[in-house]
Order: sequence, then C-alpha cells, then structure tokens
Amino acid sequence: MSQQHQDNQFDLFKQRRFMPLFVTQFMGAFNDNLFKNAFLVLVTFHGLSMMGMNAQTIVNLSAGIFMLPFFLFSALAGQLAEKYDKAVLARWIKILEVWIMLAAGAGFIWHNASLLMFCLFLMGVHSALFGPLKYSVLPQYLKEQELLGGNGLIEMGTFIAILLGQIAGTMIVQTGDHGEKLIVFACVGVAIAGYLSSRAMPSAPPTAPDIKINWNVFAETMLIIRHVKHNKTVFNCLLGISWFWFFGAVYLTQFPDFAKSVLHGNADIYTLLMAIFSLGVGIGSMLCEKLSGRQIELGLVPFGSIGLSVFGVDLYFATANLVQTQYTLSTFMVEIQHWRVLADLLLIGVFGGFFIVPLYALIQARTEREFTSRAIAANNILNSLFMVVASIMSIALLSMGVELRELLLIVAVMNIIVAIYIYSLIPEFLMRFLVWILTHTLYRVKKQGLEHIPNEGPAVLVCNHVSYMDALVIAGSIRRPIRFVMDYQIYKLPVLNFIFRTAGTIPIGTAKENPEIKDAAFALIAQALNSGDLVLIFPEGRITRNGEINRFMPGIERILKETPVPVIPMALQGLWGSFFSRKDGAAMMKWPRGLFSKIGIIVDQAIGANEADRQALEDKVRELRGNKL
Repeated sequence: MSQQHQDNQFDLFKQRRFMPLFVTQFMGAFNDNLFKNAFLVLVTFHGLSMMGMNAQTIVNLSAGIFMLPFFLFSALAGQLAEKYDKAVLARWIKILEVWIMLAAGAGFIWHNASLLMFCLFLMGVHSALFGPLKYSVLPQYLKEQELLGGNGLIEMGTFIAILLGQIAGTMIVQTGDHGEKLIVFACVGVAIAGYLSSRAMPSAPPTAPDIKINWNVFAETMLIIRHVKHNKTVFNCLLGISWFWFFGAVYLTQFPDFAKSVLHGNADIYTLLMAIFSLGVGIGSMLCEKLSGRQIELGLVPFGSIGLSVFGVDLYFATANLVQTQYTLSTFMVEIQHWRVLADLLLIGVFGGFFIVPLYALIQARTEREFTSRAIAANNILNSLFMVVASIMSIALLSMGVELRELLLIVAVMNIIVAIYIYSLIPEFLMRFLVWILTHTLYRVKKQGLEHIPNEGPAVLVCNHVSYMDALVIAGSIRRPIRFVMDYQIYKLPVLNFIFRTAGTIPIGTAKENPEIKDAAFALIAQALNSGDLVLIFPEGRITRNGEINRFMPGIERILKETPVPVIPMALQGLWGSFFSRKDGAAMMKWPRGLFSKIGIIVDQAIGANEADRQALEDKVRELRGNKL
C-alpha cells in the first residue's frame, strides 16, 4: 500500500499558477547576471575600460548604476502593479528586456563600455519594474500556507539563476575570438524565452484599478514609505531585507577582485565563488519551509543573522597567510585551506536564505492586499538605497587603504552591531529564535488541526498542562502570537522569563497565594481579548504530577462570563516523562531522555462561549489527548 503524499513546496512546480512566474523570474535573473558578468569579466580580466577609470572603480560603479533605477522607479512600479493585471504587465516588461539586450549587443560588438554601462542601467530599470510584481503576485497565486515555500523557491531560483548566469557569462564571453558575438545571441535569446514564459502566467487582476498614477517619483516614494511605517512589523521586515542586501552587495561586488587579489585566481575562481555563494542561498531558501513546518517562522531570522556574522568573520581568518601564487581552478581546489574559504561562503549563503525568506513571506502575509505591490516597491527603494550606500562605502574604504579582506570583516562586524540593535528594538525576533531552537532541538512535533486557529479575532485556547515546556511547544507550533496565562512561579524562571515577557505572557497566582496577582491577571485577560488577541490558559492551574489531566478550575468560566469569545480546545501528547515533566520526581532534576523526542499537539474546532462550561472542556481535552501521555 503506497504512502499518502505529503504536500510540499515542490508541488508548486506542477501548478500553472506558479511555474510560469518562476520561469519568468528565473530567466530575468539569469539574463541580468549573464549580461552583467560578461561585462565585468571584460573589464576585470580583459582590459575593457571607460573614461580612464581602473577596473576596481568600474566594478564598484556598476553596482551603483544597476541599483539606481530601483531608487528612481520602484514607486512607479508599485503603482503599475496595483493598477494593471500583473500577468499583462509582466509581458510588457519582458518586451522591454528584449530591446535592452539588442542595444547591449551593439555595445559588446563595438567594445563600447559606456554603452554597456547604460544598458546595465536599463536592465536595472527592467528589474525595478518587475520586482514589486513578482512578490506581490504570490499572495494572489498561492494560499497563505504556501507563501513560505513559494518565496523559498523564488529565492532559490533567483540565486541559481545568478549562479548559472555568472558561469555562462564568464564562459561565453571568453570563447575565443567570437565571445562577444555569442554573448549577444545568448542575452537576446534568454530575453525572448522570458517573454514567452510570461505569456503563460495566469491572470492576476489589479488590486487597486482606480489608483491614480503619481508620476512624481520622489513624492510617491515618500508617500509609500510613510504608509508602510504605520505597520511596524512590515516596516521592520523591509529594513531587515535591505540590510541583507547591503551585506550581500558588498560581498557580491567584491568577488571579482577577491578572486584575483586575495585568492590569486583567474576568472574561473571568481565563477566558483559565485557558484558556492548562490548554491548556499538556494539551499537555505529551500530549507526554510522544512525547518519552519510550513509556517512563517520569525525565529529563523536571528538564526540567519548569527550565521552571517560567524562565517563572515571566519572568512577573514581563513584567507590570512595564503600562498601568493597564481591559481587555476584545478590547482586552487588542491589546497586544503581553500576548502575552508569555500565552506565559509557556502554557509554565509545558507544563513542568508534563513534570514531573508521568512521576512518576505511575513511582508506578504501582513500587508493589505491592495497595497502589497507598493510595500514591495518600498522594499526595493530601501534595498537600492542601502546597496548604493554599500557601493559608496566600499569605494571610500578601499580608496583610504583598507584591504579587501578587512572590508569584508568590517561588514561582518557591522552585522553583529545591527543585529543587536534590531533585536533590542524588536525582541519578538529573538524570542521566536529561542523558542524555535528549544523546540526543534528537543522535540519533533506532530501538529494536527492548526487550521482551527483563526487568523484574526479573539479566542481562548485551553490545553492540558504536562511540563514546563508546554507554552514554548505551543508558541513554536502556532504562527499567530499567543498571550499565555501561566503560574507566576514558572513565569519567573531564568531565560524563560525573557521569552514570556516578550510574548506578553500574563502571570497568575491563586487567591490564597497572591490575590492581587490573580485579579490583575483576569483584568489583563479581558483587555487582551477585547483587543482581539489569542489567550491560552491551562485550566488545571498546575502541572500534572501523575500524567493524568487534573480537574479544570473555574477560572475559564469567569473569563468567558466577563468576555464571551469562542473557546478552542487543544491537547499535548508525549511530554509526560520528558526532562521538564514531573515524572519520576521533580522536573529538570533527572537525566534527559534524549533529543528529538516525538510529541504531538492536536487542536479541535472552536466552541461557542455559551456552550463551553469547564466540565465539557475538560472532557474534550481528555478526548483529544487520548492515551498518549
């Protein structure tokens, strides 16, 4: 008997609502890098020059030139993507790409660096117009639970396209005496293929068809950014993504000179570096859905930022005292110390994927549907600003005598400082990271019925209480933030107290122990429910001592009497006997039973407040838990 197929992100490749978009985006990113890399290889390794500038200056200038259109035209692109059918708009943009590549062909044949730089600017215009479209159309094509996987595939495809474009650009342009002619045919051919794939994209009706286009890009840019700032979650995600592109822009722009000056390699070594980095981002992007259980997991963002800095710093030490001899690809791979360099670049890419994919998914989930394209446009504006600043900073530091290795180290250290600042302002990210680490190293959680948790609106969740980890397991399994009500003694536990405070946990005590805490807790519960929050209580009032569910206390009835809202029963399975339970003595005073223990969480349908007395809820939770203690 065959096993039932489990849905995963790769199923989207079979869907017309995703595959043509993926191919169109892939071809665009491939062509960007096919063209740009061929141009930069001619500059760096074959002496193509412009206005007397050296190769290093042209390379850094090209990064700024490509990003400038994102700053200038993203606001317009966001408006166009809201006003018109996105599939139709994609076809218009792809036709523009074909004409740009024809002009670039003339630049290659005439060896005209100025014309090629101008075409690079125009390809930036093309990408600026397509950017808001490709991300804002995902919520129209995909279900919410598919967003993380869809974004992961888009990011994976983008960086694989970058990788293949880099390799193809390097190889084709250096193919004997006909390299420039071959690159022309390649660029134009890929642009035509992108146009043909865009014709298969399903209709994506405009989300704001009556919007009046504001052609004043600067005024519209400020208007969009002001609007986004009202949604702090979305705006902070935009800043996080823009910082990643600042970080990445420095690395990607310096790779040609890094390969040549630091690693003493040829163009093939540069291609290898790009391949390893792009492969890393692709792997990290694909793993996001697996690591987060098909939900938007903010805990991956701090995890990603830690990896970016750790391996960025290690790259500095890995490149110290390298033998100064010229390497080909084959001789480069023989040296064992070079494998550490490649490992650092691969892992920087992997953790970059962990960092960026959840942020994109959260923007799409938390932004009003009619404003999504403009939110992505705001992201592109900020991205371009950060990347232009990165380009200027790189040029300035290198001209002041800072070595290339030191520049990359400075950025890795800056990432630590930025991370500390951001997570001090938004402790929810760090809290989710700690929850994710704890729950994913200690347990493997089987989740059932999570679709019964409403996306918005108030509700009370009731659950059995087995261990000191119950709240963390639940918080790590349910995407929506929950206000937990828990014993004030547990609330005060070291380390866990930071998580509980950040999550807005409500400490409670018995009337005998501390009546003031009890009355304050019920007031906070009512306030939270009136604000539309989810509140979870453990109606037993204490952790079980024998594995059995204790009788429910009357507190749940008081809550529903004061604030009548739906009640959602749920049950935890498999935590009895864990290190944090009271089986065989006091909790946390025995030898842990091992990592990755199998546990379960089951959620049932909501019950109306008028039908939810404590005995009925207790019986339902017992039924859900079954005999799996």
